[in-house]
Amino acid sequence: MPSLSPAIAEIRLAVRTALADLPEGSTVVVALSGGADSLALAAATAFEAPKRGIRVGTLTVDHGLQDGSDEVASRATQTATALGLGALIVRVDVGGEGGPEAAAREARYGVLADAAADVKASAVLLGHTLDDQAETVLLGLARGSGAASLQGMAATRTDDDGLRWVRPLLGVRRATTRAFCAASGIEVWDDPHNTDDRFARVRVRERVLPVLESELGPGIAEALVRTAEQLREDAEAFDEMIHETIEDIVEHAEAGISVSVAALAANPAALRNRIIRLVVDSEFGVSLTRLQTLEVARLVTDWSGQGPIDLPGCSAARAGGRIVFTAR
Repeated sequence: MPSLSPAIAEIRLAVRTALADLPEGSTVVVALSGGADSLALAAATAFEAPKRGIRVGTLTVDHGLQDGSDEVASRATQTATALGLGALIVRVDVGGEGGPEAAAREARYGVLADAAADVKASAVLLGHTLDDQAETVLLGLARGSGAASLQGMAATRTDDDGLRWVRPLLGVRRATTRAFCAASGIEVWDDPHNTDDRFARVRVRERVLPVLESELGPGIAEALVRTAEQLREDAEAFDEMIHETIEDIVEHAEAGISVSVAALAANPAALRNRIIRLVVDSEFGVSLTRLQTLEVARLVTDWSGQGPIDLPGCSAARAGGRIVFTAR
């Protein structure tokens, strides 16, 4: 018998490992675009899922942003059907808020969540690869938004509704998914947006990473992903510490919430700043910038009678021995 392609073996193993964390007999939805990454994911899932009694469906979201997008979606679902998978196409209207990429992503994730709820799926499988993770980390570094953005994408995340978002291929190179499809005789679609240098992610992919590889040596993408993994581990430990601390130092206040000045002052700056950001995000749904966080922290560490600080959605002021956050 012919030997199994290394690319097929690697991706099947990655999917098998991811599915092992899901309950036997559950249902999963694979996000299918028609590109090599999602097709390799769908094909490997079609092979591995029946071994655990897991039912699989695919959802292709037609954003309508390119001519012929309906044909691309149709070909993707035809491939899914040929693999023995249920297939659904949903057309969405993409707004412009936050830019076309962000708007398309928001619409896509919303549709995937709705579809998963309709079929009572326990997880949505996404085809992001190691290369996507490396690009995400570099983009986060460029934004200067701290360790949270440098963590990249989580391999598994559970949302507020209990739905798992799983990325089985985060340890797999993009070239491997193309090799998988070639070895499997699967025709792939190449999204023109993936070579359009109007998008920052494309410039990172086509220009920045190749220069880093050339000047610093091979393995840059893998190194970035290792960094993201380490930062995520650190962040999880910090978050556990923060939640334990918050229970003792936070009190509800009129139209807001308050935090003990003494308790904030007793913590290291890294923990103090994280507490401030988490309190504001949890109570008001607002993400503070580092500058805003440091201004609030000055109410603790450099108090000289300064007045309230205006923040997005709320204000912060020192009142006696507490920092009070009030909705605006």
